[in-house]
Amino acid sequence: MPPRPLLGLLMAAAALPACAPAPPPPALATHAALEAAVAAPSRTPANVARDRYRHPVETLAFFGVRPSDTVVELWPGGGWYTEILAPYLASGGGRLILATLDGQLGGVAKLRDAHPALYAHVTAATFPVFDASATRVPAGTADVVLTFRNVHNWRMGYRRDDKQDYSAQAFREIYAMLKPGGTLGVVDHRLPENASEERERTSGYIKTSTVRRLAEAAGFRLVASSEINANPKDSADWPGGVWTLPPSLQLKDKDREKYLAIGESDRMTLKFVKPRR
Repeated sequence: MPPRPLLGLLMAAAALPACAPAPPPPALATHAALEAAVAAPSRTPANVARDRYRHPVETLAFFGVRPSDTVVELWPGGGWYTEILAPYLASGGGRLILATLDGQLGGVAKLRDAHPALYAHVTAATFPVFDASATRVPAGTADVVLTFRNVHNWRMGYRRDDKQDYSAQAFREIYAMLKPGGTLGVVDHRLPENASEERERTSGYIKTSTVRRLAEAAGFRLVASSEINANPKDSADWPGGVWTLPPSLQLKDKDREKYLAIGESDRMTLKFVKPRR
């Protein structure tokens, strides 16, 4: 039999209630929620097939997006990332604002209609704002702003009749909508630094230095960059610009297998922060 003092300790320990398992560290919990959102059955199969090129879990984790955040997704298009962000933010009480040219949900409206519970927290705003009466993202309200393959469009004057570069204005508006300490995450087709500036206006690619210059001129500070979305097979010098590669395959059947073997474009992944002052 154990000595009396030790026996007392053993009996006291046995009488204690069982402890609940410790919750996972925040980073692990966030990663698990991201993986669950990427695996959500509500996603479109054609979008899931592109995960190997777009690395959504790693990209959103790199940007530090939390499920409780207010997130602005700029120009969501058909909703590739929206399909992931909607369930992810719904899981943690976050909010998703889709900032589009006309302030409408566009193609994402079909996703909302198909999955109303997942999209209940999703609203729309206008970006960029060329009309003072447009609904904009309120200043200082966003934790994170995300833009995927859009900066080159602003530089090209895409969807503007005059084709004037409005990228500087776009970054100023992004800066205004973020809270101090908020994050801007940028993914875009990467143009080699030794390429001509004219190619930024015609190829769909843009230099990392140009994105940095635009962001820093608006007041942002670059805090990290990643090669998550890099593709060394992409020379960024194709006959139809970036649209030569998948998923566009602008040349259709011409050299199709060649471009499929290369895969989607080489992309920069940059994380900026709005200083707290």
